[in-house]
Amino acid sequence: MNRFVVAETAVIDAPIGRVWDVISRTDRYAEWVAGVIEVTDHHGVAAVGRTYAERNRTLGPLRTASVWTVGEIEPFKRRVDTGAGFAPLQDVTSTFEFRPVQSADGREVTEMLYQVEYAIALGPLGLLLDAVQQPAMRVGMRTSMANLSTLLRSEAPRSAR
Repeated sequence: MNRFVVAETAVIDAPIGRVWDVISRTDRYAEWVAGVIEVTDHHGVAAVGRTYAERNRTLGPLRTASVWTVGEIEPFKRRVDTGAGFAPLQDVTSTFEFRPVQSADGREVTEMLYQVEYAIALGPLGLLLDAVQQPAMRVGMRTSMANLSTLLRSEAPRSAR
């Protein structure tokens, strides 16, 4: 079985506390995660061991239903969830990591790492499938982080903009 890791990093235009407030809300994922069409079941604020479900866009016109389990939470630093329902991807793990940084004008903003680890069986065909899907996954990750930044700017108090 072939294992893969895809990671993208971006700066989110908001302090880490505001970023954490939104990414901790499993019911808000359709507002910013590029591949999520809707959250179909959630528990509100993420809690270790709890699950949430989504309808997702995958590659091109393909759609899927996924179920995620919150596996690890280190407040304001790290969140790790495992997901199922992304065939042919298996053993999917999504990790968000955060660190406060300063913008050029001295404001606190947040550096975010978005990483997905997964396996694809199917031998050489799995390698070919990954070569097709990985660029789209990277675009989705970058789009998600840009969406998150835009969402947080739109919700910022006027004095923080």
